[in-house]
Amino acid sequence: MFKFRPYQTNIIKQATRILYNSNFVYLTMEVRTGKTLTALGIAQELNAKRVLFITKKKAISSINDDYEMLNPDFNICVINYESLHKVEEVTLWDFIVVDEAHSLGAIPKPSGRQKKVAQVVKKCKGAKVVLMSGTPSPENYSQLYHQVNYIKGNPFQRHSSFYKFAKEFVNVRQKKIGSLMVNDYTDGKKTILQALQPYMISYTQAQAGYKSQVKEHFLTCKLSKTTKGLINLIKKDRVIEGKEEVVLADTPVKLLSKVHQLSGGTIKFESGNSKVIDHSKAQFIKEEFKGKKIGIFYKFKAELKALKDTFGDQLCTELETFNSTAKNIALQIVSGREGISLKNADCLVMYNIDFSATSYWQSRDRLTTKDRLINNVYWIFSDAGIEQDIYKAVSNKKDYTLAHFKRTHLYNPNTLF
Repeated sequence: MFKFRPYQTNIIKQATRILYNSNFVYLTMEVRTGKTLTALGIAQELNAKRVLFITKKKAISSINDDYEMLNPDFNICVINYESLHKVEEVTLWDFIVVDEAHSLGAIPKPSGRQKKVAQVVKKCKGAKVVLMSGTPSPENYSQLYHQVNYIKGNPFQRHSSFYKFAKEFVNVRQKKIGSLMVNDYTDGKKTILQALQPYMISYTQAQAGYKSQVKEHFLTCKLSKTTKGLINLIKKDRVIEGKEEVVLADTPVKLLSKVHQLSGGTIKFESGNSKVIDHSKAQFIKEEFKGKKIGIFYKFKAELKALKDTFGDQLCTELETFNSTAKNIALQIVSGREGISLKNADCLVMYNIDFSATSYWQSRDRLTTKDRLINNVYWIFSDAGIEQDIYKAVSNKKDYTLAHFKRTHLYNPNTLF
């Protein structure tokens, strides 16, 4: 029979008390502290009958495993955000879990994902809602508004829109984008967090007894002369013309994207087709980590092809296969950074790096277990790319932006070499 850890039992009791007097609770528990089982325990404590668990696709199997292990009395539907429109009899859910709730935090306008969740919650009148995230406001407090504004009784309900909310809770500033001056809503006041405090329960890995540390390693891979030449050419001419395809970088944003792609040995053409032009990184990883079971994070889809070309049947993309075989696994950063555990990997290998600080902090923490003392994460930087510059920004909790790229590379074609 399953038994909760003492701190989970305490959180379940605390959350239950909050939900007796309100419609939602926000579990801000760090990864590996057992958010999923805790949420299911809350549903069990409240005698829920029908539970809707909204999560990311790659996390579905592990949530179903936790449900079977707990074996509660309620029925459950575990579904990913993208399939939420397929849920039938939506008004019958009496308990809703919103996993990785920070993904609803787009500002100033709500995202399509947030609108789907809001629609379901509003139809399920009287349903209790559990929000979960280890990083509820990864970049700024303003992101908390759209995570809760659709729930009846939320502390911001007197503000019918984000813009009205911002007048009280955000230090609105002006910033220049191109030739236009626009409002910047990222400086949310701490009063946002204070308003939500009665509904939030936090718990850290340290409190749970985890002693593991992330140890980062930096390895340099040499790109081919052809790839280096293409990076120089696209920066200089803003266009590369081939016999059948064209690479166009006629704006700073497109130039940033093309240089980033080439840093990993791939390119996306103007037609929409992609191609692997350099297998150097994939080959470097295969040779460097021979004999190890590794989890690989990539950014662009064509990078997965480079890895498959190189690793062949030694590589998989599904967690179930990774856990039951000796194969390595490759995951796209954004889809793999949350809700999954790569505890069976010897180490993590970062083929490329995302512009998001959230991606940096979450993806590198996929190895953590109570028994593992050191989580080894290897960054593979090319000798001709921009990965190191991106790392400097995201490791300091700042997204890598076009402004960073302009300052370092845009006006000097020889900066990279």
